[in-house]
This record gives sequence, structure tokens and C-alpha cells, in this order.
Amino acid sequence: MIDWTVDREAQLAYSYERFAQAKVFVFRKWCEQAAERGVLAPTDLSGSCKYGSLFMNRVFGGAICGHYEHQYNIIDGRIVDLSHDAIDVGRITNPYLHEPDFFSIPEKQASLNGCLPRVERWVAQFMEEIKGFEVPASAGS
Repeated sequence: MIDWTVDREAQLAYSYERFAQAKVFVFRKWCEQAAERGVLAPTDLSGSCKYGSLFMNRVFGGAICGHYEHQYNIIDGRIVDLSHDAIDVGRITNPYLHEPDFFSIPEKQASLNGCLPRVERWVAQFMEEIKGFEVPASAGS
């Protein structure tokens, strides 16, 4: 059993700029996934919190938190939620409630583990894409 609620080490340091890049990337992948399933293209990241929080956890570290309606990340002590402005999150009374026992439910564990192969592919693609945006430390001197 994986404890999703403990801090994970980051592959990439978190910043607001990188959050924006991650959000654009995950939305693009969410749209691709909808096309694969033959459903309408999404207008926002509604329904993506499982994928988004796993993605952020794998890239920027931190912990995954949440409850039966929504999950998000805690990175460096702050709430980080790719789908913070999604319609479904806006309808939740307390989207940032954390029920750690929720993540130990076998069905939840299976669901998250089932998403990991796709998320790991997304992470590899994102890390490759973001290399083109990184400015070498010596370039600014």
C-alpha cells in the first residue's frame, strides 16, 4: 500500500511559472484523454483531480491530500491545486478538506495505482518539454 499523504521528493522545484506550465500541459493531456475515450472535449480540468494531483506529486513532490469529492497537493506547506478553478471544484462546499484515511481505502489505492502508468508517461513528456523552457544558470550572467 502506498501512503500518498506523505511528502515525496520533487524532480523539479515548484514555482508559479512552472505551475502555469503544468496546468497547460495537463489540460492538453486531459483533452487528449477525452478524445481517446470518444467524449466531448473538456472546457476545464473538471474531473481530473486524480490525474492532476498524481502528476503534480510526481513532478513537484509534496503530498496528496483530499477526500471523496476532490484531491489536491500540499507542496512546501501550501495548497496547490491544478483544478482550483474548475467548475466541479467550485461546487464543493469544502474542497480542501483532508481525510487521510480516505487514501487507505483499497478501492482508492487501486484507482490511483491504475492512473499511474498514464501519469508517468505524462511526467516524462512534461520533463522533456520543460527542458526547452529552462534557462541555463550561466545564461543570466
